[in-house]
Formats: sequence, C-alpha cells, structure tokens
Amino acid sequence: METTQQRDARLWRIAKARAGFKCHLIIYLVVNMGLWTVWLLSDRDLPENAPWPLAPALGWGIALLLQYYTTYHKGTFDDTLKRI
Repeated sequence: METTQQRDARLWRIAKARAGFKCHLIIYLVVNMGLWTVWLLSDRDLPENAPWPLAPALGWGIALLLQYYTTYHKGTFDDTLKRI
C-alpha cells in the first residue's frame, strides 16, 4: 500500500508531465504557424518551392504524439488515475 506522501509525489509528477505537454503543444503550434506563414508569403508559386514547413511539422508532430501518449496513456499513470 502506498503512503499519502508517495501518492502526492506521483500525482505531482503526472501534473508536471501534463503541464509540460501543454506547453510544448502551444510552442509547436506557434512555431509551425510562423513557418507556414513564411512559406505562404514567399514565392511558393515556383516549382522548386515545395512546402518545406511540412518536414519540421511532421517530425516535430510525431515527437509530440509520443509525448502525448507517454503523458496521458502510459500504463504507469493508469492505476493512479483509477484511484482518484
């Protein structure tokens, strides 16, 4: 049986992980909006101007999805969420 102090520490880690994910999501959205804006305002009509912001958006997006999974759906958090 876990003590109240252990439970509080575990809940604190979960809260920090979720806050960190939300912060990273906001940064991802702002930076990618900026990249796509630069691409849209540049000479995108030229054939050599492929949508280059797609690469960082996809790469970073995959990493963000992995962070989301480990933050909200990883097995170590499930048993704590069921107790609350």
